[in-house]
Amino acid sequence: MHGKALPYLLLMPATLFLCVFFLYPFALVAFEAFTRDGGFTLDNFRTMTGNWKFPVAFWNTILLAAIVVPIQLVMALLMATVVSRLETGRGAALYIFAIPLGISDLAAGLIWLAIFDQSGFLNTLLSNLGLVDRPVMFLGYQSKLTIFVAVILAEIWRATAIMMVILVAGMGLIPREYHEAAEVFGASPWKRFVKITLPLLRPSLQTAIILRVILAFEVFAVVAALGGTNLPVLMGETYNWQFSLQDRNVAAAFALLILAISVGLTLFFLRVLRVPKEARI
Repeated sequence: MHGKALPYLLLMPATLFLCVFFLYPFALVAFEAFTRDGGFTLDNFRTMTGNWKFPVAFWNTILLAAIVVPIQLVMALLMATVVSRLETGRGAALYIFAIPLGISDLAAGLIWLAIFDQSGFLNTLLSNLGLVDRPVMFLGYQSKLTIFVAVILAEIWRATAIMMVILVAGMGLIPREYHEAAEVFGASPWKRFVKITLPLLRPSLQTAIILRVILAFEVFAVVAALGGTNLPVLMGETYNWQFSLQDRNVAAAFALLILAISVGLTLFFLRVLRVPKEARI
């Protein structure tokens, strides 16, 4: 009996954790989203979609994820390849690349705010070079494109290391014999990367892309630091409805929408990047 019960006992802590910190909060949020004044209703979703900020926040979030994630994927692949090929100094390079992982979202936003602010590093540099006569307001309410670019730069700098660490671990699992055999048969470095590394890296790519896409739809602190309310995003609107407008039902509807998008994209990438059993290492 002890041997049969052991697997369930080992799974019990993780199961309790998921129930307490995911299933129970999810049930509460779902209840709030579909009820108002004690009765079932879809008015919360109608209020959410009827608000003038909703389409702006929705497409800002979609566009931000569509730009940031592919750029980060390419950069993470390049960084992981460099780290994996280093014979000496690999640990130091990995440590340097991973430094942004130790910085919180808000701190990263404040760092880039110090760059783009009126009295920040960029204005000081431009002034010292004689390119501007007076400080430029990069993050003003009329400079929404500049705010968007600043958020993209901050997100790329802050979160690329997450994908890189996952890909470095995945590259470490690929047997060297495959590359050595391809090199013997005259395959170029690019061909070895495309024909060997990328296919065998699909499980790690799957994990990295899913994790980064989910986090991209939860972007909030960086946007709040750089743009405030000038750049509406879904998570920012969730916060606004919960704490500023004091309507937790509509905030719950926003939260469910973000969850639905994340789950849908997760299933999509699980399907697209699925690795057949016979192709696994």
